[in-house]
Amino acid sequence: MSYTFIRPATDEDGPALKRLITEIFADYDNCLFVDEEFPELAHPASYYVALGGQMWVAESDGELVGSLAVGESLTPGVFELFKVYVARKARGQGLAWSMYNLATDLVDSREGHTLKLWTDTRFVEGHQFYEKVGFERVPVTRYLNDASDTWEYCYRLDAHDG
Repeated sequence: MSYTFIRPATDEDGPALKRLITEIFADYDNCLFVDEEFPELAHPASYYVALGGQMWVAESDGELVGSLAVGESLTPGVFELFKVYVARKARGQGLAWSMYNLATDLVDSREGHTLKLWTDTRFVEGHQFYEKVGFERVPVTRYLNDASDTWEYCYRLDAHDG
């Protein structure tokens, strides 16, 4: 049985993140990984630190099997999730939940009150995860005009008093 652990991402994780995302995109029709559309993966840890956040990755047997990043938005108290990916073979083990908890701990420590994210309309399993942890889909979509003709849904989670 393999052991999976979560750690802060480093800038050297870029190639492994590209492999992970390419593998996940391959499960969807016309979902293409084009290197030029992901410049942040050249230095992923530094990129999210510059956004006032952090990225985490999950490893199993030396292979990167998950990622999640969070960054501050331009609106005080609002943070955004990015790069929420878990390899098919690593799903159902609580990795997304564990990385999500690390992100919310960071958001809480910075007195954040809202999380938002954009997700490809094709990523139904991801939508189920977001809704399970309390996100609500906002009635707006955006078109990325990328190689995959991507449309995205917006999700939002506001902190509740109490």
